[in-house]
Amino acid sequence: MATATRSVPFSLILSYILDWIIIALIAVAGALFTLTTPNHHPFSPTDPSIAYPYVVNEKVSTSTLVLVSLVAPGIITALVCLIFAPGRAASRDMPASLIWRRKLWEWNTAWMGLGLALAAAFMITDGMKNLFGKPRPDLLARCDPDMANLQNYVVGGFGTATSGGLLVSWQICRQTNRSILNDGFASFPSGHSSFSWAGMAYLSLFLCSKFAIAIPYLLPSAYGSSSSRPTAGGRRLDSPLDHPKNPLQPTDPTPLSKILRSQAAAPPTYLLVIAFIPIGTAIYISSTRWSDFYHHGFDIIFGSLMGFLLAWGSFRWYHAPIRRGAGWAWGPRSSEKAWGIGMGVQGYAGESEWKRGDEDLEHGGRNVNEQIGADMVEA
Repeated sequence: MATATRSVPFSLILSYILDWIIIALIAVAGALFTLTTPNHHPFSPTDPSIAYPYVVNEKVSTSTLVLVSLVAPGIITALVCLIFAPGRAASRDMPASLIWRRKLWEWNTAWMGLGLALAAAFMITDGMKNLFGKPRPDLLARCDPDMANLQNYVVGGFGTATSGGLLVSWQICRQTNRSILNDGFASFPSGHSSFSWAGMAYLSLFLCSKFAIAIPYLLPSAYGSSSSRPTAGGRRLDSPLDHPKNPLQPTDPTPLSKILRSQAAAPPTYLLVIAFIPIGTAIYISSTRWSDFYHHGFDIIFGSLMGFLLAWGSFRWYHAPIRRGAGWAWGPRSSEKAWGIGMGVQGYAGESEWKRGDEDLEHGGRNVNEQIGADMVEA
């Protein structure tokens, strides 16, 4: 029987509003970094690694990057949550209010994770650009150095104006557009790479979670207890290699290999293709920063790795493990622990009156937490 839907405590709502505000402030910090003049690292006017042409029309513009890495994942994750959640965990007689509560919660966590990944990538990337002030591969084309008066701007190095080896300051540049010049000292790390990988890797992880796209594996429950472990001749087998060696010893008529192979199966391959599309998109966007001469190789690799790690961390911050979470996001904090916990308390989850309404997400009278546990065993 369905239970009455209880209202969400206002203090808990406020705690999640604060979470959103913090995510927004992280993004604002990134935007402020873009308005700050970066450090200008000394460079050699004869360095071939920064002598590439300046490409005005990029293959992937900043507006395209935002559409692909922020807007598209936002729309896709929202549609997945609104269409597919709560999935098979919903019983036929479940009240519509509880179904929509779960849909909206999954949507909220999907966007919070995406927002955290992208905001963090934006802030860290632009902050590091200003700190390091590394010259781009096209710096000399942007700079238009005053070679006739080179000696007036030498700050280090050895050699002559013709032999190379001298380091000069950015004041040698005759570029009058300060924005173009300052952007020439923003090579490390690659912002397109970090932002695209943060958004696309997050989307890929999200799709893998919701559609159970994972490499098949043996559930821990298969060997988690003495009662569930396969046996041979009444003797427990502690590992797949622990077969009876005595041919005269009585054995279980069911081969161990058959028991093991029934524990998991590979998902449909088309799902793997769907999950890889965001990764392929991030790879392409990153590659354009090399072909457009905007970044050195290490800048792209570092930015990509940073974006991926931020995506993974943000996803796991709000979502259960892909292989054992049955596609769910973590549940909301307990109202009693909404604003933090002290020492001696384990975790932020807990029973609240309003959360008991989720008992209608049931199979055979089990509440949603018990059902998730069952899904983890049955998956």
